[in-house]
Amino acid sequence: MSEYKWCHGPKCHTEKTQDRVRGTKGSKVLRTRKVKEYKYHQDSMYKYFCSLSCYNQFANTHIERIVAIAPRHTPLETPIDDPKKVTHTSDYNPGYTWTSTEIKERGVDTQTE
Repeated sequence: MSEYKWCHGPKCHTEKTQDRVRGTKGSKVLRTRKVKEYKYHQDSMYKYFCSLSCYNQFANTHIERIVAIAPRHTPLETPIDDPKKVTHTSDYNPGYTWTSTEIKERGVDTQTE
């Protein structure tokens, strides 16, 4: 299997940069960049695109077909713990009150029953 893939950006071959120019004098062409496969890119967009610009061009060109793969008709929801609000009053100034929230600590439960 090849260590390289060609960039999937629809306009990658039209960008005029020095590394894209190929050919001999009189018959030069602009070529799509090669994308090297790194273990760091195996789960990212850089596995298929040479730059964020190429990724954005691809997404803007094909967004309707991308969304059609897995359409979403209902919103996603994640339940959260609503913080408990506590109202405090001052012993020194009875007219002074403030509200604080108790934030539940998240982490390892070390309490034994």
